[in-house]
Amino acid sequence: MYGQKIKELRQEKGLTQAQLAEKISTTASTIGKYEREELQPNVDMIISLSKFFGVSADYLLGLEN
Repeated sequence: MYGQKIKELRQEKGLTQAQLAEKISTTASTIGKYEREELQPNVDMIISLSKFFGVSADYLLGLEN
């Protein structure tokens, strides 16, 4: 669920995985793994993504619409 949310939010902003990665201080490979749900973001990364996209952590995790 979180992978799809991250991908949708990234695409809405018109960003590549590499561009998003640069903005939140990670790698494009890591963003790809999040989107494919091969890797779970840690708490700090969930906070960074939430702040960057202006959404709640619950939204990213699929706990709210």
